[in-house]
Amino acid sequence: MADKSAKFKDNIPGKYYVDDQCIACDACVMEADRFFEMNDDDGHAFVKKQPQSPSEIQECESALESCPVEAIGRDGDDEQQASV
Repeated sequence: MADKSAKFKDNIPGKYYVDDQCIACDACVMEADRFFEMNDDDGHAFVKKQPQSPSEIQECESALESCPVEAIGRDGDDEQQASV
């Protein structure tokens, strides 16, 4: 289960985020490349855009479900991002 206190600073504020359990497998980017991106320098994914419509939310949910280490959370908010 993702931990919003351990989310990467690269994530834009909002409901979805990637935390420090990410293993850079690229599954989320393959599922929802409009919303997830890899930070190749640090070796992890992050949320680059938050979904707005029901179809966009479904894309992010598919990415969340595809994550083998449960590093994607959906309980984030608009507060300042943690700097991991």
